[in-house]
Amino acid sequence: MSQTKVSNIENGKLTPTLVDVELILEALGAVGPVATEILALARSANTEWQDDWGSLRRGLDKKQNELARLEALTSEFRFFLPTMITGLLATPDYVRASLSRNSGDMSKTVAKKLERQQILMDTSKVFTFLLTEQAARWPLAPPLAMAMQLDRLASVSRLPNVRLGVIPLGIVGPVAETPLSVFTIYGRRLVQVETHTGALILRDHRDVSAYREDFERYESHAVFGDDCRSLLNEWAMIFTRQHQ
Repeated sequence: MSQTKVSNIENGKLTPTLVDVELILEALGAVGPVATEILALARSANTEWQDDWGSLRRGLDKKQNELARLEALTSEFRFFLPTMITGLLATPDYVRASLSRNSGDMSKTVAKKLERQQILMDTSKVFTFLLTEQAARWPLAPPLAMAMQLDRLASVSRLPNVRLGVIPLGIVGPVAETPLSVFTIYGRRLVQVETHTGALILRDHRDVSAYREDFERYESHAVFGDDCRSLLNEWAMIFTRQHQ
């Protein structure tokens, strides 16, 4: 570990990772309760909780600005979507429907969400989106809006820097683990895990690696390319018939 890095940690300019702390403890020969407590503090320092109430107080459009800054600094993205479609893939109608439970004027937030979609056109960035069939077909919006949303997914899947797959309910063979939460992996830097009341930000490399491994397991059960677009078209037709 360089002296510059040690100095930055000592002066609070850099938050050490769990591995950094383990290396320092090993070098110092620190063991026992003190070492255990320091490791616990290091994990806490690399974990952040962002509750929805705090985001509402600040304004949900501010959260969109934070996500845009994070996306600007990241070149590789993995989105696991077991429950609903993410804002980067959403149509305006779907975005408005996803925000309908929030009171007040959501126009700024809707505009920011749609503005963020321009990042998909940046070919220096690579995106992989995994959606379960439930996420793609959950009727968050009226039937015609859902049909248009599924058409949007099929269209985005053709972008050269986007890999979009769906995990059908009828897959053969068990998935290793039950999908529990929406999560996004930003390169190897951090993972954002979304819950009903907020988001957990994990920066420790072990957490990031664990979620990358989970993503790869789910990815192995997904269909991509023409097979994916065929499913999306089939589901869109079902919504279209419902509208009629």
